[in-house]
Amino acid sequence: MSLLAPAQGHRAIFRINPVAKLAAALLLAGVLILTIDWVSAAVALACELVLFFWAGLSLKSFALRTLPVWIAAPTAGVTTLLYGQSAGTVYWAFGFVNVTEGSVELAIATTLRILAVGLPSVVLFVTVDPTDLADGLAQVVKLPARFVLGGLAGLRLVGLFLEDWRALELARRARGIADGGAVRRLLSQAFALLVLSIRRGSKLATAMEARGFGAPGRRSWARESTFRGRELALVGIGLAVALLSVGVSVATGSWNFVLT
Repeated sequence: MSLLAPAQGHRAIFRINPVAKLAAALLLAGVLILTIDWVSAAVALACELVLFFWAGLSLKSFALRTLPVWIAAPTAGVTTLLYGQSAGTVYWAFGFVNVTEGSVELAIATTLRILAVGLPSVVLFVTVDPTDLADGLAQVVKLPARFVLGGLAGLRLVGLFLEDWRALELARRARGIADGGAVRRLLSQAFALLVLSIRRGSKLATAMEARGFGAPGRRSWARESTFRGRELALVGIGLAVALLSVGVSVATGSWNFVLT
């Protein structure tokens, strides 16, 4: 369960309703995916890097949590550089690889856009507690309680799956049946985990049904989920960054709408 625990901190961002964090991340992502240009992504990324100082994460925690994004962004950029759409001056060509002026610009835009979309999403959601998110989705967004609680229960089991995998590995090794081929061992252990997961899921569903989680009617909540000034401020910041990036891109003539 420690893998699902939010980062700890005392900044205001940790107390903001997760629905507001989700809305801010979606606003940024929704605007940036409408265009493929490096200007809008660079402006958004520059604003985000400044705001990250108030996110309440240490430099080490920020680096570890966002490491997959830092790896994915340049990887996608290099792929686009080598195999992207050819346009303008040809710098280097070999077989299917064709590095041109257009592919270089597209690679830079792709790298920056992945960083601009991925980093704030990770930073915002590492401060989210799954239970708080479920409360917000049910009380603020008004999603069906049965769907929200089922999703929360499933999310809570992810950590147990990892613990079960480790326990199965140790148990099979103790019985001397983990010395075969790697592929065979992986498939056999995965099947055992699947059976265990199905049994646990069935028991959990029965227990939740017995406690009235599937009952019709209005459900009460142990904790009230509110959407007030600080939540509106976070959504406003996300909207402001999105509009600023669009404005600068349009003003410099770099806007490149993906649907045109």
